[in-house]
Amino acid sequence: MIFIEDKQMVIPGDVLADKEYQSGRGTFKEDDKICSSLVGLVAIRDKKISVIPLQSKYIPKRGDVVIGEITDIRFSMWNLNINSPYSGILPASDVFGKEKRDLNKAFNVGDVLFLRVVDVDEVKKVKLGLKGRGLGKFRDGILIYITPTKVPRLIGKKGSMINMIKDETKCEVVVGQNGVVWVKGDPSMERVAEKVINMIEEQAHTSGLTDRVRNMLFELLGKEIPEKEEKPEETQEATDEEEENGEDLIQ
Repeated sequence: MIFIEDKQMVIPGDVLADKEYQSGRGTFKEDDKICSSLVGLVAIRDKKISVIPLQSKYIPKRGDVVIGEITDIRFSMWNLNINSPYSGILPASDVFGKEKRDLNKAFNVGDVLFLRVVDVDEVKKVKLGLKGRGLGKFRDGILIYITPTKVPRLIGKKGSMINMIKDETKCEVVVGQNGVVWVKGDPSMERVAEKVINMIEEQAHTSGLTDRVRNMLFELLGKEIPEKEEKPEETQEATDEEEENGEDLIQ
C-alpha cells in the first residue's frame, strides 16, 4: 500500500509506503515501512519510491563532469572550488605530463575550468582531470550556481530546456553536474539566460515549466508569446534514469 502521491512534498520520518514497494534514494525502511529521510518531493517509478531533495550539496563521484574555479596553486597541483563540501585537485602531471613547468603559465587563481572527476578516495579527496572532449579552460562569460539535484530539470528531456535557452539567447551554455553553469554570449543575453536559469531552479518541482520558461524568454527578448499548444502534461521531475545518467544529458 502507498500512503502518498507522486510529486507530494514530504519531510523526514513521513511514512511513504509499505513493504510492497522498493526503497529508493532519500528513503529508509523501518518496520516494513518505507519512510522519507529528507525534505523533498516524492518520485514513484513503478514499485520504487524515492525522495528528491529540494536542497542538497554536490557529492563528487568518479566520471562526473564539473565546473571548478582555481582557488590556490601549490608545488605540483591546483586546488579548485567545485561547489561541494570537498575541494578538488588538478595534478600538474595531468597538464604537463612528466615535464616540470611553472604552473602559473597554464592556469592562475580565478581561472574557471571544465573538468572530469577522475577519482574520489575514502576521505573525499577529489582528483580532477582535463582529458576528454570539450574539457579545458573557459574564457570570459559568467557563472551561475544552482542546486545540483536540479541539473536534470535544467537540461530537460533530451536537452530540450537547455537547448531552448541556447537557441533564444545565442549564448554558449555548459552545465556541470556539480550545479555550476557557465554562460557566454552578448552581456545582455547572459543576463537573460541567468534570469531564466534561476527561475528554473526555483520552480523545478512544478509542472508546466517548459511553457513558463518559453514565455519568460519571449517576454525578456521582446518577442510575441506564441499561443499555447495542446499537449500531454509535462513530467514534473526528471526521471531516475535522467538523474543517474546526468553526464549523458550534459552537452
